[in-house]
Amino acid sequence: MSYDWIIDVLFWIAVVFLAAGYVSWRATRLDRLHVRVETARAALDAALVRRAAAALELAASRLLDPATSLVLATAAHEARTADADNREFAESDLSRALRAVVDQPEFASTLAERADGEGKAVLEELSSAAAKVAYARRFYNDAVSQARIARRKLLVRVLPLHGRAPLPGFFEIDDDPPGI
Repeated sequence: MSYDWIIDVLFWIAVVFLAAGYVSWRATRLDRLHVRVETARAALDAALVRRAAAALELAASRLLDPATSLVLATAAHEARTADADNREFAESDLSRALRAVVDQPEFASTLAERADGEGKAVLEELSSAAAKVAYARRFYNDAVSQARIARRKLLVRVLPLHGRAPLPGFFEIDDDPPGI
């Protein structure tokens, strides 16, 4: 009696299990990448809100002239209330407004005249918030890039392992920090 057919069946069972394990691993990795994108987006949103709050605090601190305070407060408010389609533009406008405020020639002297330290605290908060926005955006765009690379793989396209998850998009803003 020949038992060669048993070896053949066991071989094909092993191949099916290995293929199923690989597909499962790929799907899990893709899911983890999507979770990473969502987490990075939440961190980016929090950093953007913190920067807008710091800009509003600077606008209300009486360190600036009324017209500059109004421009900065308007840009910060628009950044906080922008819808998803206009968020990148509003955040870029806030970045430009912050740089315009900090780059004013009398800004440094006005800050130096404040003996109570309030001006320095506001600027340190703003500087910290602006730096965190830059880092959060880089982390988010890196996560998006990795998720997009994983979704371009042939196996993911043939067997739609991404499910109903939308293709994540990059978040591009002018996030050069003000020269504080």
